[in-house]
Amino acid sequence: MKQLMKPLAISAIALVLAACSQEKFPANDTELKTDKDKQAYALGSSVGGFIARNLERQEEADFMLERDIVIAGFVDAVKGDPQLSDEEAEKILNTMRKEVMEQRQNVLGKKAAEEGKAYLAENAKKEGVQTTDSGLQYEVLKEGDGVSPSETDMVEVHYEGTLVNGEVFDSSYERGEPTSFPLNRVIPGWTEGLQLMKEGAKYRFVIPSELAYGDRELGDGQIPPNSTLIFTVELLNVQKDEPDTE
Repeated sequence: MKQLMKPLAISAIALVLAACSQEKFPANDTELKTDKDKQAYALGSSVGGFIARNLERQEEADFMLERDIVIAGFVDAVKGDPQLSDEEAEKILNTMRKEVMEQRQNVLGKKAAEEGKAYLAENAKKEGVQTTDSGLQYEVLKEGDGVSPSETDMVEVHYEGTLVNGEVFDSSYERGEPTSFPLNRVIPGWTEGLQLMKEGAKYRFVIPSELAYGDRELGDGQIPPNSTLIFTVELLNVQKDEPDTE
């Protein structure tokens, strides 16, 4: 399978990038007349989409590759005359992946940290927003009248999580059902924040990166490193942890 995917991925690069080099590589005007044609195109398109997303992730972090050279590598491989051996290419790609990761940390992480700091400073000025000693910010949208959870309790919640730019990265509302979890198994901002709530309450939390995922990047780049996160949370139910009586 590995040997199959290599040529497929390389050929998909050529398809994805051809638009950037129209003079050298004219647009493909092949008609998809048969089911086999459509199968072949669908396979190439699927792999091409994967390659395109990876290239976009690199470019987000200002890691740029000369696309004509990428295509030249594909052409040489198809002709059976690559300038690099498989071993050399694999070594280079492994090194490149590390460089891209570091670049994303430096470029996207710095940007997210600056945006988060500015957002926290502005949000702290809003009426009704309170800030705890840890730096967690919260706003009561609706107060509850049930019990408050402790760190070891199981909670059931509805929630929506966004970045400071408003982009939604996770939502139980979109999935159409609440979620449950032990309160000590989530990010520190949640563990602290939900203990401020009572059953039936709805709060809005602004969680600094150090109380969220820190310098880690999650969701294939959906949450950049050093991101400040915003959660609207409804606490639906608290299942108290039963002490061990034995």
